[in-house]
Amino acid sequence: MAEPSSQSQEALSAYIRERTDKYFTKSREVVERFGDATVTYGVFMRRRVICAIDPALELLRSRYPANAVPLVIRRLYEEGSVIPDQKPIFLYTGSLAALLELETLLLQRVGMACVSAYNAYKMALNLPKVAFIDMHARHASGDDMTQLAAYGAAVGSRMAKFNGATGFVGTSLDITAPCYGQTQGIGTMPHALIGYAGSTLRAAQMYMATHPNDALTVLVDYYGREYTDALEVCRWWYDEHVPAAPALARRPLSIRVDTHGDRFAEDLNYESSVQIVAQWLHVENEYETVRQVMGEEAFDADTMNVLKDRVRRVLFGTGVSVASIIRLRQTLDGAGYTGARIVGSSGFNLFKCKMFGNARAPIDVVGTGSFIPEAYSETYATADIFMYDGRFEIKLGRERIFQGLQP
Repeated sequence: MAEPSSQSQEALSAYIRERTDKYFTKSREVVERFGDATVTYGVFMRRRVICAIDPALELLRSRYPANAVPLVIRRLYEEGSVIPDQKPIFLYTGSLAALLELETLLLQRVGMACVSAYNAYKMALNLPKVAFIDMHARHASGDDMTQLAAYGAAVGSRMAKFNGATGFVGTSLDITAPCYGQTQGIGTMPHALIGYAGSTLRAAQMYMATHPNDALTVLVDYYGREYTDALEVCRWWYDEHVPAAPALARRPLSIRVDTHGDRFAEDLNYESSVQIVAQWLHVENEYETVRQVMGEEAFDADTMNVLKDRVRRVLFGTGVSVASIIRLRQTLDGAGYTGARIVGSSGFNLFKCKMFGNARAPIDVVGTGSFIPEAYSETYATADIFMYDGRFEIKLGRERIFQGLQP
């Protein structure tokens, strides 16, 4: 059933009823029979998040019946604030009969945005000089999740920018572009275009022939020749294409690596990757490299080597590793293409961004959707009534969360 645009109260009630847990509808019928009450709900999450609740509050305001007792919403945190675990985020007071069926829809709009905001914030702070592009849409379940996650990432990014980070600069979708102050999505080519063109260089040339006013970002991992193909594209761009069209000199060329996680980038292996990163950080061996990136205390505390192994994978492993990015930067600079930017994608979650930041990896842009929660259970928000007609009453065990709060 499509969401009604200019709803009658009857159409709106039907729309909500189809989307709420059935026990809320049955409870509403009980309350309407035995007498309504004015109640106050509190909403909280079990983990630390960043406040990104405007979509939830908008739902409350737009779906609460106009003929019920007035709805009162009390924010306990401003948008963008860090919220400790198990702290109420906002309160709302109104008719129990009117609010019961809104709980399901409300909670759907809290967790995804707040967790995405927190992750995006931390990712941007860990790589403060890197521009991020939101590429999460293919991992979302549809428009609702896509827009909530993008809204959250934009809130987190905005707070990171207040702390000096570059943050998120755009998204791959038109529909979420306004979250980042843009009118359109950004992006150039998927792997499919490389396969269609038959070579990385030909894909770049075909793209520019079709979109001559665009900046160019070229994928270079399709054939497993990350460095060979990057140099071939750079030679064409800087030595042939730009001289023939000088206006393009102001337009950056970007090389994007998205190396598959089951293989090393061109000509690399574990041992050569260790050597590359160790030399980059001016340390002597693998253990000192991991120690420097992890930090002394974390390294010493990880006696079972669980975290050390995760760090090794990011630094020296297959896929888009720190070593592969360093080697790409060295390869481009060694050939004189210092102006070419490096874009990394593939698995850039909070942990990977932190390790890349600690290793001072020479990356310019990250395309990622990994600010969305790794475990969906992280997004679960809870709403509890703690006031009935001015009387404090709540499920045993939750009283400490809401004790002392007033509507």
